[in-house]
Amino acid sequence: MHKLSLGGGRGGIRRILCLGAHCDDIEIGCGGTILRLIQENPKLEFHWVVFSSNPVRKREARKAASAFLKNAGRSHVVIRNFRDSYFPYEGKAIKEFVASIQRSFEPDLIFTHTRNDLHQDHRLICELTWNAFRNHLILEYEIPKYDGDLGSPNFFVGLDEALCKAKIRHILAAFRSQAGKQWFTEDTFRALLRIRGIESNAEGRYAEGFYCRKALV
Repeated sequence: MHKLSLGGGRGGIRRILCLGAHCDDIEIGCGGTILRLIQENPKLEFHWVVFSSNPVRKREARKAASAFLKNAGRSHVVIRNFRDSYFPYEGKAIKEFVASIQRSFEPDLIFTHTRNDLHQDHRLICELTWNAFRNHLILEYEIPKYDGDLGSPNFFVGLDEALCKAKIRHILAAFRSQAGKQWFTEDTFRALLRIRGIESNAEGRYAEGFYCRKALV
């Protein structure tokens, strides 16, 4: 499989915007990729935005963000409290908030939800991402859940065993309130990473899958 670099160099990735509807979405969807990007270029700047939270989840989200962004050059974490599962009905306020992000931060790369996600909050964040950022590299990440909406990614980021373990460890350590959910387990996260590693023939055996609609090389 042909490989492209997301690393440094002239014109490389420097500023990254991470968007997640809920407090663990970014970490589950692209946490391994974030760890790899920072490992390869510790000077990266991150703008990390979570749209829905409550007091307990907010504390967990900040703990997780601190773990994932520990070695980043710069980071700014924003956690809002739009009502969980009601995003389409709060669309005006959320769209205005996304527009404010667009005015204040110019990213080289954006991580957001995928358009075919069956969770209404996820879909709206994806839609508003594309509405606000029209000339950017956007990678849409996937979230395993009850809906059974996993698809066929067309963009993969390979991970080795150490990065795989670090991603899972940070997620499980931070989001203790989710431990009772039957899918929120190490084997769930590892299984998806392994499957995407097989599909992409990743050297490290693991990978995160993304959906890339547009890319100019």
